[in-house]
Amino acid sequence: MSKIRTTLTGALTAAVGLSLVLAAPADARRGGSFGSRGYRTYSAPAPTSTAPGYTAPVQRSMTAPSANPGSSPSGYQPARPSVMPGQPNGGFFQRRPGFGTGLAAGLLTGGLVGALMGHGFGGGWGGYGMGAGGGFLAALIQLLLVGGLIALAVSFFRRRSNPAMAGPFGAAYEPDPQPIQGPWGGYANGGQAYPPPSDDIAVSAADRAAFERLLGEVQDAFGREDYGALRERTTPEVMSFLAEELSQNATHNRRNDVSQLRLLQSDVSEAWSEGDADYATVAMRYESLDVMRDRQTGAIVEGDPNRPTQTTELWTFVRHSGGPWKLSAIQET
Repeated sequence: MSKIRTTLTGALTAAVGLSLVLAAPADARRGGSFGSRGYRTYSAPAPTSTAPGYTAPVQRSMTAPSANPGSSPSGYQPARPSVMPGQPNGGFFQRRPGFGTGLAAGLLTGGLVGALMGHGFGGGWGGYGMGAGGGFLAALIQLLLVGGLIALAVSFFRRRSNPAMAGPFGAAYEPDPQPIQGPWGGYANGGQAYPPPSDDIAVSAADRAAFERLLGEVQDAFGREDYGALRERTTPEVMSFLAEELSQNATHNRRNDVSQLRLLQSDVSEAWSEGDADYATVAMRYESLDVMRDRQTGAIVEGDPNRPTQTTELWTFVRHSGGPWKLSAIQET
């Protein structure tokens, strides 16, 4: 019995150890998505061959959503009016007729009754030489006249209540609808958001070389905890997020060590301009030795120093007035 108990205890211990190994992170690289992509901060970047799947928008950013004129919550629909523009307020037999339809109905009823009784307009057509035998014919003629008056009256009053304007050939047209202010500061017509105010720009070979260089320099400066080097190569916003992570590592008595970084594949997802600023979002797949060490002893507490790990991220770079590129956002794929 004790032998069986010992065997079960050993199996349980091995299972727990295996679960801890599987639950442990394969590497020590940072996580999350932070920074700013200008007007496109809260929109998903375009997929590329390096990152063909969906990449969520930036999660942590100091850019206010209301400053993004190109964003609109999915499925947003403006309130639909009870009466569509360019249509009359009601039909001819509407429950509450207007003045024109009431007048026309009165003329129709009075004219028909008067004609059948022989007392139409002017005392009936019989008074003009048609005689009593022409009463029915007079009623038909009177009906046609009243019908014409009804059509003119209805057309007149509908034209006055219709916001549509008559075109040069009698066809009605409406002015272009004004944009509807969306809840996030964007504009939406029929649930369709207007594109952000930005233009595509070309990315040169020199720009691509700068992106690859910044990838290595930022990773190296982060591993060395070189705040000055990070400040030169990143925006103040990204610098604040990286400084926060370095502070957390120091609080836990750890230091992130990244070495032997090598770019494997990269391509441009989006490149555009906003005022005097140029943006470029680049998908990059790279490998590196990424471990977490104890700050005092240098012992490895996370990661494998002998096994490079691959990472695919989208880095957004920005430059102002033709100046140097700086890192402005990092997104996980």
